[in-house]
Amino acid sequence: MIFLANSQHDSNSPNTSYARHGCDALLHPFVHNLTASYADQRNESTMVFTSVVMFMLAALFFNLNLFSRLSDVSAILNPTVRLFLSPSLSLFLPVMSYLFSEAKNEGAALAAASYSTSSSYSRQLGGGATELSLRARTILMWMLLVELLRKKVEAILVSVGAQSYSSTIDRASRIAWLGYLVFYNLSSTGKKAIYGTLWVLAAAKLLQRVAINELLKRSFAYGKNAEQLSWYMAQIEKQDHQLQEVGDDGAELLNKCKYAVMGEEDLEMKVSPMEGYHLELKDNVVVTVGDIWTQDMGDLLQQDPSIKRLCLSFALYKLLRRRFEDHPITDVETSSCRSLIFRGLLKELLRSTEVALSTQKVEVERNEDDLKDTVVAVALFQVFYEEIQFLCEYYHSVLPVVLSNPFFFLANYILFPIVVWAFCLLTFILCGNGDVVYAYRSITTDNYIISTGTMKVFVCLLRGVVYYPGVLFTTIDLAVTMLLLLTFLYEQVWEFLVFILSNWLMVSLLCEYTAKRRWRDSRIRAGLIRGILWVRRKMSRPNLCFKQVSVLGFGRRLPSMSLPKKKAVPTEVKKFIMDYIVAHIHGHHVDAPLSNGWSTLQKYSSHQLSNACESKSVAEVILTWHIATSLLEVKYPLQKKKKTPVGAHRQVATTLSGYAAYLVVSRPELLPDNIEGTKRVYSDTKDELKDVLGGCWRYHVSQQGTRFDKLVEVAERPEEETAAAAAAVVRKGAKLGNKLMQMAEAGRGEDQVWELLADLWMELTVYLAPSSGELHVKAHKEALALGGEFITVLWALCTHTGITRPAVAPWEATAGVSCHP
Repeated sequence: MIFLANSQHDSNSPNTSYARHGCDALLHPFVHNLTASYADQRNESTMVFTSVVMFMLAALFFNLNLFSRLSDVSAILNPTVRLFLSPSLSLFLPVMSYLFSEAKNEGAALAAASYSTSSSYSRQLGGGATELSLRARTILMWMLLVELLRKKVEAILVSVGAQSYSSTIDRASRIAWLGYLVFYNLSSTGKKAIYGTLWVLAAAKLLQRVAINELLKRSFAYGKNAEQLSWYMAQIEKQDHQLQEVGDDGAELLNKCKYAVMGEEDLEMKVSPMEGYHLELKDNVVVTVGDIWTQDMGDLLQQDPSIKRLCLSFALYKLLRRRFEDHPITDVETSSCRSLIFRGLLKELLRSTEVALSTQKVEVERNEDDLKDTVVAVALFQVFYEEIQFLCEYYHSVLPVVLSNPFFFLANYILFPIVVWAFCLLTFILCGNGDVVYAYRSITTDNYIISTGTMKVFVCLLRGVVYYPGVLFTTIDLAVTMLLLLTFLYEQVWEFLVFILSNWLMVSLLCEYTAKRRWRDSRIRAGLIRGILWVRRKMSRPNLCFKQVSVLGFGRRLPSMSLPKKKAVPTEVKKFIMDYIVAHIHGHHVDAPLSNGWSTLQKYSSHQLSNACESKSVAEVILTWHIATSLLEVKYPLQKKKKTPVGAHRQVATTLSGYAAYLVVSRPELLPDNIEGTKRVYSDTKDELKDVLGGCWRYHVSQQGTRFDKLVEVAERPEEETAAAAAAVVRKGAKLGNKLMQMAEAGRGEDQVWELLADLWMELTVYLAPSSGELHVKAHKEALALGGEFITVLWALCTHTGITRPAVAPWEATAGVSCHP
């Protein structure tokens, strides 16, 4: 945003009328320099295109750093935006360097011509060189500011390898090139001090990122933690089996849990002839879940009752990381984790919920037991959701929240800025050849906009748009620079806030509070934690969401556009799924093993519907029941005018149906089926749907009612007419939907049919969650870049507690046919 006016008033310039029509004559030399770049018709199209593209890029950065974060304190950038920005920024420096060279050469030519006619128009610099043109300096300023904002699309690297180091070398080369452009091309002290300071900030940000990456890679608390934790868990399993031997008391299980929250990196590795490599366990070194749970936190728990569960999520995140990094999880650990969650945490949540309800003494519309189950289910899901968020930020964070602790806060946000500003001051002094007073005065004298005022110049440019069209793009240039600078300043403030409010810092503070008595006795430290908890409670926290897709295009203006709609996971869905998992873990479903919905149909004695589940293709089962559920949803619409509340069973069935369809359409790698097989099933379904609707055109534009009528017509055709297409998904789904509608009208009623569908979709969703191989695990790891999927939360729960799909499908078990998932 810092520019210099080199030109004097030219009465023959087109800008003269502009100055006479309201622009302050004092600003005219500066405005002339700004608009002179567009006077050359040869480069006008390039100049205009550059200004427009830069304005769009600056607006995008501004939006990402402000509007998209007003209700989100996440340190993860949406991967779709990152996918767009990464290639754009990779081309940014070469393209802008070329434009900088063109602007520099053009400015030198204009200066030479001006000097030959009027020596007062352009002054010669030492060594026969001329100062950079204003257009060239504007481009150089853009390059520096974009380099400062580039970390927005670069995740903190925690992997060791050639790729991570190549990224560092690439960025270092960009910084070196920018340093060359700044210090070789700028001559005046004031401009060199401003641009040099920005370059020092960019170089310091690079060194900071390199130091953080190396610390993460080499530390046993971060990059090497998976192996360290595996040794720790092996020692725990050898020395202590109390976790499995304790009775049914939930508090006792949690109090004696030795899962590490923090501190295991400080344990020493020992070598013994008898035991081989092992960690030497010491008291008061590792802060465990039991230490957190037995600690009396007093009013901290009143401010946020979930902070202890947050520490449990952190411990589970560490355990799950080993699954991603090829460290096995033993059966003993799985068994103890299952007991901890479904005997310990579950009972503790029930107890605390009962106490809370009795304390509040509020009247509720629903049954009290139902309300308790809902509250407990939401809390349990939150534990695993927070765990997935820790994983997301560990692998894909663009901010160093992983290192959140009091020491890192002191080093990174207090000491580091002091050192950086010391180097900026040194650069400022060197630019003035040691004359501090001269350097300070040069900032104003050499940079016209500082002495004149940014807003004054901006208003002048806005007025000039009416009289001189070239000023429009000059105004855009100035707006781009201001937007980039404001975005950079906002980014620094927001990074600080994200760090302070992150779950990582809260877990670190709670561990310090638990392990050190001086923290508990200190009013300042305790007040600091309370203050952060208060701000966190006021801020909007990320909520567990999933995406919805309608394969039939119901509820959309363009039916063929199966674009996902994001929706918060309803509490009813959490309750139904958690109730099913708890019953499954406790063996209440011994006669109904986990299946793709087939067991639910047997429970409801709906044998005539069972053939819709008797398929080895999970995608085919999902799409068949999705079509049937969608038809039932249209057949019995909600009365919007009467604001009819959505029943729990209907909401569970429709939302899980939409999410399962989304997995087939957009995330087939998260399903247990072969990826290409899933894609083929969906492709064949689309082709069949086009055929049923009467062609490609009607597939794209037909209305919801027309689609419904066509599918019902297909379902009511005589069996012999559709025998050849008996295996077609759309026809199977239409016939299944027709049967469900007949069941609803014949006697079971709409509510009972929705109950059947809710239970079926609940079982099918849980059936999809367990791992089916290493490729499936890798897919869940890659899904973390999106902030985590709902199915990934269920996968984490299944991985911790040992829930698996049966090796033989239940409908084939009686026939003795093996069917591996």
